[in-house]
Amino acid sequence: MPALVNYGGDDDFYAGRSICSADSGLVLSIADVYCPPRKRSRVSAPYAVDSRLFDKERNPSIETLPDECLFEIFRRLPGAQERSASACVSKRWLMLLSSVRNSEFCRSNSPQEQLATKEVKKTESDVEMISADGDMEIECNGYLTRSLEGKKATDVRLAAIAVGTACRGGLGKLSVRGCNSVRGVTNNGLSAIAHGCPSLRALSLWNVPAIGDEGLFEIARECHSLEKLDLCQCPSISDKGLAAVAKNCPSLSALTIESCSNIGNESLQAIGSYCPKLQSITIKDCPLIGDQGVAGLLSSASVALTKVKLQVLNISDFSLAVIGHYGKSITNLVLTGLQNVSQKGFWVMGNAQGLRMLSSLTITSCRGTSDLSLEALGKGCPNLRQMCLRKCCFVSDNGLVAFAKAAGSLECLQLEECNRITETGILNALSNCNSKLKSLSIVKCMGIKSMPSETPALSPCESLRSLSIRSCPWFNSTSLALVGKLCPQLHHLDLSGLCGITDAALLPLLESCESLVKVNLSDCGNLTDKVIIALAELHGATLELLNLEGCKKVTDASLVAIADSCLFLNDLDVSKCSITDSGVAALSNGVHLNLQVLSLSGCSMVSNRSLPHLKKLGETLVGLNLQHCNSISSSSIERLVENLWRCDILS
Repeated sequence: MPALVNYGGDDDFYAGRSICSADSGLVLSIADVYCPPRKRSRVSAPYAVDSRLFDKERNPSIETLPDECLFEIFRRLPGAQERSASACVSKRWLMLLSSVRNSEFCRSNSPQEQLATKEVKKTESDVEMISADGDMEIECNGYLTRSLEGKKATDVRLAAIAVGTACRGGLGKLSVRGCNSVRGVTNNGLSAIAHGCPSLRALSLWNVPAIGDEGLFEIARECHSLEKLDLCQCPSISDKGLAAVAKNCPSLSALTIESCSNIGNESLQAIGSYCPKLQSITIKDCPLIGDQGVAGLLSSASVALTKVKLQVLNISDFSLAVIGHYGKSITNLVLTGLQNVSQKGFWVMGNAQGLRMLSSLTITSCRGTSDLSLEALGKGCPNLRQMCLRKCCFVSDNGLVAFAKAAGSLECLQLEECNRITETGILNALSNCNSKLKSLSIVKCMGIKSMPSETPALSPCESLRSLSIRSCPWFNSTSLALVGKLCPQLHHLDLSGLCGITDAALLPLLESCESLVKVNLSDCGNLTDKVIIALAELHGATLELLNLEGCKKVTDASLVAIADSCLFLNDLDVSKCSITDSGVAALSNGVHLNLQVLSLSGCSMVSNRSLPHLKKLGETLVGLNLQHCNSISSSSIERLVENLWRCDILS
C-alpha cells in the first residue's frame, strides 16, 4: 500500500500503468470491466521540457516570408477590397501593395475561377452588384479627388491613397502642396500613385523638392490618361521627366510650370511635338526657358493652344513675334513681367495679324507696352473683348484713345496703376469707343486729377453698364460729374475709396442713371444721408446691393429711406456707419424689404435692444455680420444664434 501511494511516474494521469501498456483490445475489455475513479495528482516538483516541443507547436508566421513571396501573394488577391483590407495589416504590407502595378495583378481566366471570385449580392430592389472583375472596371473611372498639404504629405499617405481609392471609384485628381519636413514626399510616394492609380487625370505638385524625374517617369509609364499637370517649386524635376510625360500622355490638355529651375526649352519642344490636345499652358519664373522653347511650342503644327500665360521669363521680341504669327487659336493671352520685350515685340505681335481669335488680353509690368504698340494690338485683334493693363507706365492718353478707336469689339477695359493716363484720356476713350463697351474699371491711377475748366463737348457712351473707379486719390467731385454725364445707362457703380467726392458731385450721376442695381460707396467718408436718401428714392425699385462701409456720416435716416424705398435690396453693408438701435428697428419694419445679407460690423451704437429687430430680420437673412459690435453682449448673440439657425452669424 505505501508503494502504491508513493508511486510516481507517467501513469499518475491514467487509471493504471498495466492498462496503458497492454494490447488495445485487451485495454478496451479491461476498461469495460474495471476502471476505478481516481483524482488527478498534483505535480509540485519542477520539471524541464525540451524547447523543440514548443517549436513544433508554434504556428508559422507569414511575416517570415520575404518581400518577393508576399509580392506574389498580394498580386493574386481577387479584388480591390481584399487588397485594401490587407494594406491595413502593417506598414510593410501597405508599401508592398503600393509597389504592385495595376497591370501586374492577376486576373481570373477560367470560367470556374471567375465564377468563384464573383460575389453577387442582391439588394431589396433586386439589383445585382458584382465584385471582382466588375471592381476592376470601376477602378479605371477616376471619380475621387485627394489633397495632401504640409505635414500630412508623406509617402505612406500617398501609398494609402493609391491602395484605398482602387475600390472606391479610382483616383482622378491628386494635389500635393508642401511636404513633411521629416518624412516628406519622395519619388517612392509618387510611384505608388502611378502604380495604383492608372485613372489619374489631374496631378498638382507644389513645393515638393524631393520629387524628381524618377517619379514623373512612373507617372508617364502608368497614367496615360493624364490631362492636367501642375508643377510649382519642383527643383528636382528636369526636362527628362517632363519630356517623358509629353511622350506617354497624349491626352495632356493643361500644363502649368512655375519656379522650376531645371525645366528648360527641351521639354517645351517635346510638349509641342507629342501633345496634340494641349489647350492651356502657364509658364512662370523658369530661368532656363527662353525663346527657343516658347517658339518651339507655339509654332508646332500639332498644338492648338487657346490659353497662354507667360510670366517673368527671359524671352525677347522673337517670342512675341511667334505668338502673333502662330497664335491663330489663342483666345486668352496673359503677359507679365517680360522685361526683355521691347516696344517692337508688342508692335510686331499686333501687326502679324495672327491673333484673330484673341478675346482676352492681360499685360502687366511690361515696359515694351507703349502708345504705338497698344494701337497695333487694337488693330490686330479684331475680336478682342477684354483688355487689362496693369503697371504699364509708358501708356498715355494718346495710346488709350487710339486703342479705344481701333478695338471694335471691346466690351471690358481695366486700367490699374497706369499713372500716365489722366482724366482727359478716360473721357476721350469713353466718347470715342465703340458701341459695345460695357465695363470700365480704373484702379490706383495716380495721374487722374482735376480737369481744366473748359472741356470739349463729348458724346456719351450709351453702352456702358458698369463703372468702377477705385482708390484714385486725386479723383474728385469735378471729375465724377463729368464722367457721370457720359454714362447714363449704368447698372453697376463702384466708387470705393474715393474720399474726395461729395454729395454735390454724386447727385448728378445718380440723376442721370436710369436704373442702378449694384452700388459700392465704401470708404467715401464725405457722403451724407442726403445722397443715400436720394439714391434710395431714385433707384429703390432696382437696387439689389448697397455697400456703405466706412461712410461715417451715414446715420439712421438712410436706413429709414432704404426700408421704405428699396423693394428688392438683398445685400446691405453699413459697417462702421453711425447706425443705432433706431436704425435697425426702422430697417426691420420695412414691409417689402427681403434682406439676405446684412453687415453691422463696427457699429458700436447697436446694442442688445436691437435683438428683437434682428430676429425679425432673420426671417429672410442667410448672413449677418455683428463683428466688433461691442454693445451687444455675448449672451444676446448666443440667443440670436439659437433662434436664427438658418442664418450664418459672424460675431
